[in-house]
This record gives sequence, C-alpha cells and structure tokens, in this order.
Amino acid sequence: MSISREGEGPGAATEFERWLRDTFAAEGAFTALVILVEIGETHVSLLASTYLNIIGDDIDWTQVVTLFAGSGLKWDGAAFFPMLDADGPLENEEARMRLRAVEARVRDNRLVLNEGEFFDAWGRRLKIEEIILS
Repeated sequence: MSISREGEGPGAATEFERWLRDTFAAEGAFTALVILVEIGETHVSLLASTYLNIIGDDIDWTQVVTLFAGSGLKWDGAAFFPMLDADGPLENEEARMRLRAVEARVRDNRLVLNEGEFFDAWGRRLKIEEIILS
C-alpha cells in the first residue's frame, strides 16, 4: 500500500478535493460509485458501498467523511469510480447495477480499487500493491 502525501498542511486542498474539482470541470455532473474498505497489514476488506450523484465541486473531504460516518463503520479507505451516461449522472437502477458489478470485480481482485480514485480517511491518494505471503 502506498500513500501520497502531496499537498498536506493547513488550508491545503486534499487530493480528493483536487480530483473532484478537476473531474467536475472536465465532465460536469456524474455519478460516483463508492466502496469503503478496511485496510490491514496484509489484507483489504470490503465494508460497504454506495453511489453519489455529484452535481457540483463544492463538497470538501470533511463533508464526505461526515457522510460516511453515518454508516457506523470504521473505514480506512474509499474508492470512487466516476460514471456517466449520455446525459450525465446515472439513473438509480443503472447506478445500482454498475455498483454491484464493480463490487464483484473488487471481491475477486482488490487491485481493481486502483482503477477508481482511491483515498485514505484523510483524503490522500492510495494505491493497492500486490504482496506475496510466504
């Protein structure tokens, strides 16, 4: 597991906030499929998933953390998979269907988390790295 520490410090935008701003500027409104995970020394466990329709770039990482606190789960990482259809954000049924497909892929191979935008509990980028246990 690697963590990027770029942009830390008082008043600095988190890497999540920069990603959200850049993605919204490039794509407009979109749906983010989200998977929350617990990260151990040698494992990553799926905890919960949801989807969010992003209709602006004014949400900050603190608001996201507060939203996820409502799950009652202690999570260590959140992977966001941005999705669009021809008109912008996905319809609810399509979002649920795509979320289940992404969940299945992640259950089969945790490296799929790297295909999304993966952040730790402080809004810093994460990357899953393969390890070999002997």
